Amino acid sequence: MDEYSRFVDWDKMDATLQSQDSKELICSDFQEFKQLARQGYWAKNHSLRAKVYQKLIGNIPCRTVTPDANVYRDIVMKIVGKRSTGALPLPEFVDNSLVPNYCLNAEGIGAVRKIICCIASQFPDISFCPALPSVVALLLHYSRDEAECFEKVCRILACNDPSKRLLDQTFLAFESSCMTFGDLVNKYCQAAHKLMVAVSEDVLEVYSDWQRWLFGELPLVYVARVFDVFLVEGYKVLYRVALALLKVFHKVRGGQPMESDNVQQDIRAFVRDIAKSVSPEKLLEKAFAIRLFSRKEIQLLHMANEKALQQKGITVKQKRQNVHLAVHAENFKSEIVSVKEMRDIWSWIPERFALCQPLLLFTTLEHGCSLNRFYSHCEGHEPTLLLIKTTAKEVCGAYLSTDWSERKRGGSKLSFFGTGECFVFRLQPEVERYVWVIIKHPELATTVSESGTKSTQVSRVLSSSSIPSDSSDRLSPFLAARHFNLPSKTASMFMAGSNECIIIGGGDGQALYLDADLNHGITNHCNTFNNQSLCSENFQISAIEVWGFKDTMNV
Repeated sequence: MDEYSRFVDWDKMDATLQSQDSKELICSDFQEFKQLARQGYWAKNHSLRAKVYQKLIGNIPCRTVTPDANVYRDIVMKIVGKRSTGALPLPEFVDNSLVPNYCLNAEGIGAVRKIICCIASQFPDISFCPALPSVVALLLHYSRDEAECFEKVCRILACNDPSKRLLDQTFLAFESSCMTFGDLVNKYCQAAHKLMVAVSEDVLEVYSDWQRWLFGELPLVYVARVFDVFLVEGYKVLYRVALALLKVFHKVRGGQPMESDNVQQDIRAFVRDIAKSVSPEKLLEKAFAIRLFSRKEIQLLHMANEKALQQKGITVKQKRQNVHLAVHAENFKSEIVSVKEMRDIWSWIPERFALCQPLLLFTTLEHGCSLNRFYSHCEGHEPTLLLIKTTAKEVCGAYLSTDWSERKRGGSKLSFFGTGECFVFRLQPEVERYVWVIIKHPELATTVSESGTKSTQVSRVLSSSSIPSDSSDRLSPFLAARHFNLPSKTASMFMAGSNECIIIGGGDGQALYLDADLNHGITNHCNTFNNQSLCSENFQISAIEVWGFKDTMNV
């Protein structure tokens, strides 16, 4: 066929990958290159894709001493010897990952194991990299020989650009990536997340499979298109495509019974047969239609998850605590929610806090209805979970990312604070979550002084809550600005508190107001989907609980 056909079984290849038109790539501008990658300019020309990969990988900034093709030629006989390639044991750091054939011939299938074993000898610092077999198998398609493939993979692994993240090479990095993916699903694929919570024992375990969907289950024509864009745009592309896969799975299978008792197996099977549901082009189109935040902000979220794992001593492979273990049925007692309902809430919170156990800080049944006592019990805890039960048996609440002591920064003025991780929710009569609203002009919020005008004042304050059309106004959706020394103006405004009242703004127009006696509230729900509300517009409170997050090493 051509110089890049040595390891390919063309009888098994998709016909669309066998086109050999005479396209050339003359491009130096990054934006143009990005568009060509997304459009699949070189996707149907095997030789051209090989040359593009050579160029892109050759431009990756690497360590001064990075193993190259000559190193492979020197070491391959020492590492492999005369052993049968099929009997070569894979290094532990690939975690028993599938070695996909990707339409390779017998020589190619054996070469994958040889290359992985040689990589293991040159990268002793790699402790966990389950994506490696797929990357080697894919790049072997577009390499003249084993040595060239070895060099390409080594350059990807040896990248030393701190702003460029490629493959996870430690369990800590991999696990924090899984947690970050869970956070992104929670925020951007809420319908799919709701399904996962309903059908899985441990939703976090389902999301830990996300890299396997891409590097293991996706057919070759799909993974190659993903890899085209990944080499140009980086790690964020992988999150996008995995989110798109979950969205397609929910759309196609959401209303059908699961084929097995294990949703992980169902998703894997669905991804393997993805061609029945969506084309590679349509999948990428869906992926780039998801409005994720910047690479920097996702990196900050990843850092926060990594820090949470380190603090709990999870740095090498071990099973992470799941939601059911975090909320112990025998130890958990609430007057407002059941264990099942608390576990549902736990599945919504940022994954770094899902590692913790709930700790009751305040309850009106024990501590009374004093707002000052509410503050005294809650201050010093971040984040917190507010639960409210009304006299009409409605149950709602809010996840609050920021310490209530922040309210004091505004002096006597009612000033807003918080981050975009906050959300409000309803559990009874129906379960619903409303995420992220920004108070764009907090200076409009004034202290409510006269009880007779509370409803009018609150309505005016809460109606200023809106999602701005300019994305530059919403720079830090996940993390408190002070965690990373970002300007305070980048923090989303969500909560406000004074001696007179508490106001909590939610997404989709949802917002809560609680008066100083903690016995009466107002909910604002303008522009809410289907006009559903958290609870009655003017509600009487039966009970309030505030829960903290108990840091524990029993993970």
